[in-house]
Amino acid sequence: MRNLISKSLFTIYFLFVFNAKSQTSYFPPNTGDSWDTIHPASLNWCDERIDSLYAFLAAQNSKGFILLKDGKIVLEQYFNGHSATSPWYWASAGKTLTSFLVGIAQQENYLSITDTTSTYLGTGWTNCTPEQEEKITIWNQLTMTSGLDDGVPDHYCTLDTCLNYLANPGTRWAYHNGPYTLLDNVIESAVGMTLNQYATQKLKNPTGMTGSFFQVDYNSVFFSTARSMARFGLLIKNNGNWNGNQIMTDATYFNDMLNTSQNLNKSYGYLWWLNGKPSFMLPGLQTVFPFSMLPNAPDDALMALGKDGQFINVSQSENLVWIRMGESPENSDVPFLLNDAIWEYIHLLGCEPMEITSNGLISDEFNVSPNPFSDKITVHSKSEVKNCILLNAVGQLVWSGTAIEQHDFTQLSSGFYLLKITSENGEETLKLRKE
Repeated sequence: MRNLISKSLFTIYFLFVFNAKSQTSYFPPNTGDSWDTIHPASLNWCDERIDSLYAFLAAQNSKGFILLKDGKIVLEQYFNGHSATSPWYWASAGKTLTSFLVGIAQQENYLSITDTTSTYLGTGWTNCTPEQEEKITIWNQLTMTSGLDDGVPDHYCTLDTCLNYLANPGTRWAYHNGPYTLLDNVIESAVGMTLNQYATQKLKNPTGMTGSFFQVDYNSVFFSTARSMARFGLLIKNNGNWNGNQIMTDATYFNDMLNTSQNLNKSYGYLWWLNGKPSFMLPGLQTVFPFSMLPNAPDDALMALGKDGQFINVSQSENLVWIRMGESPENSDVPFLLNDAIWEYIHLLGCEPMEITSNGLISDEFNVSPNPFSDKITVHSKSEVKNCILLNAVGQLVWSGTAIEQHDFTQLSSGFYLLKITSENGEETLKLRKE
């Protein structure tokens, strides 16, 4: 009884505080093209810095970019023939839509995330034994801990023959699209509507979002305009509240969705990526990288990350929401280094002197040059360098050692890399770009 009272009081507090917060944020009308703006000059952002950001986005095959401050548009730009009315796919950034809709279904008592998945998909949805299958829950699907083998030829496959036992649920984190995709079927079975009908009723109509899920091979892929993507980011920034309408009232679920969901990959919530955590994992690897995911992003950044660079980023501390749509030169399901590079440009928009120049990257402890690099990398440190680790865009180890300036990186592919430097005074992770 005491736990029930405590939970009820927490929910009342959640609704009171977050409704109050939402009233300080601007929300665009649910219909029409009107959206209030803030002039970049009022934030002391320089035109030449904005031009540099746009040039970088264009060079990275971007389609659309929007940045919101306090809900209002500060920057909005389209590239390569794209426009404000052009739909584009969200790829795996759309996982966050599914996560949100699961939370709505739970708050409406259609399901509980502790339910076994077989309750909604029936028995035999995997190639496991009945005993193994019965242990997989909706929570496991949300957290990528189903234990099913992601090493099958097509990890997008949702057929039972593709869903094979590898480990007990909850004991192994793996970015496995097949079990995730079946959450859409779980929602449909639980609520008695199609995914598009439920999304329209519970998410799109209350927020003015447009767009639809379409079946692409095994995947349900959401397509929408850039502004609809920005609306969803604004909803998340305001804690599930849209202009006074508390759409997500399940306070516990909302909080759990945007925080570490399990201890295997601390940078993963319920299908959301999290910055500022002590370690992270990446798709296709079982490596745990012992540092924060995005060195140039704020620690509280919440990220929806999709293939080819479909991004939603939310930061409460910086009062920002930004989205990027387009294609990407990185061959990665989660091109996190491109996302980090955009944060780097955003943090250089102010008219104060730049900390990062074309000649190098400077921190309190290290000076790394040149950046971008073509063949050689030089590291200057205030104390003895103990080790350097260079990772590529998909998190694979490229090189490690101490004498990095003696190594020739000419044969490396162009793109983004992470350099982790450890010295007597500590360690730091910096982002480099190979020309």
